[in-house]
Amino acid sequence: MTLTKDDLTGLFTAIVTPFAEDGTVDFEALKALVRFQLESGATGIVPIGGTGEYPALSRSERADVVRACVEVAAGAPVLPGVLATGFKDAVEAALDFRAAGASGVMAVTPYYAAGPQDGMIAYFRALREEVGLPVLAYEIPRRTGVALKAETIARLAEDGSIIGMKCSSYDVPEFIKAMKLAGGSMAMLSGEEPLFATHVALGAQGGVLASASVYPRLWIEVFRLARAGQLAAAIRMQQKLDPVIDTIYRETNPGPLKYYMNLAGLRAGSVRLPLTGPSSETRKALEEVHLAMRGMEEAA
Repeated sequence: MTLTKDDLTGLFTAIVTPFAEDGTVDFEALKALVRFQLESGATGIVPIGGTGEYPALSRSERADVVRACVEVAAGAPVLPGVLATGFKDAVEAALDFRAAGASGVMAVTPYYAAGPQDGMIAYFRALREEVGLPVLAYEIPRRTGVALKAETIARLAEDGSIIGMKCSSYDVPEFIKAMKLAGGSMAMLSGEEPLFATHVALGAQGGVLASASVYPRLWIEVFRLARAGQLAAAIRMQQKLDPVIDTIYRETNPGPLKYYMNLAGLRAGSVRLPLTGPSSETRKALEEVHLAMRGMEEAA
C-alpha cells in the first residue's frame, strides 16, 4: 500500500541507532526500541536521521538498520532520513531504503551547496521521480542554513512531489503561512518539541520527535489534547518534559539523549565520531533530571 498524507498522523519517533561496546550496530537493541515505540502507540518510526547518526554510518549499515526496523514494524510506516548533501547520493540512499522495505523517505533540504527556492523544488521533484517512494521534505535551518518558503512547500505539495514535511524551525509565522497554503495538500509534522503542541493546534498532523524515544506515551497524550482543541492542557503536559528537552539538547544530539536512554534502561550505547559522549556537567544534569522524572512517574 502506498503511503499518503493521511497516513502521517500522530507520533513518528526519531530513533537512535544503538551501538554495541565494540562500536558495531546493536540490532537487538534497535529492534527492542522499535517494538517499544509501536507498543506504546507511535504511528511510525524514523530511523537514520540526525538522531540516528546518518553521517556516521556506512551505506550498508544504513540499509541494514532500515531493514531491521521494517522487519519489526510489521507494516507500520518506516520513514528513514536521507541527509545526503548531493542529489546522486540522496537517490542512492533512498533506493537502498526502498529495497530494504521503507514506506517512504524523509529527505533533508540540500545544504552546503544550497540552491535557490526553485532549485529546491527541482530537487524534490527529481528525487520523487527517481526513487518512486513517497517523500517528506525535512527542513532544519539551524543545521543546514536552508529554509523552505511557504510558497515553495505549497508548489511541492500540489504536484505530489512531497506528501509531507518535518518542520524543525522556530519560524511560527512562516509555519502558519505554509499551513494556509499547503495544509490541505500535505501533512505537516512538527520537529520541535517545545513547539509541538502549538504546531498541532495550528494544524500539524503529528510530529517527528527524538525525546519520544523515552517518553512516547506522554507525547501521544500531548498530541491528543492539542488536536482536541485543549491547547492549554497540552502545553501543561508538554511542560513536564521541559527539563528533559533542555538537558538532552544541551550538547549535539544524540549524545545526551543516548546517555539518558541508557539511564532509563533503554539500551542505546554511545555515539560515533566526530560526536563524543556528553560532558561530565551534562551527564550530572541528565542524571538529576532522570531521577526527578522517575519520581514524578512513581508519584503519578
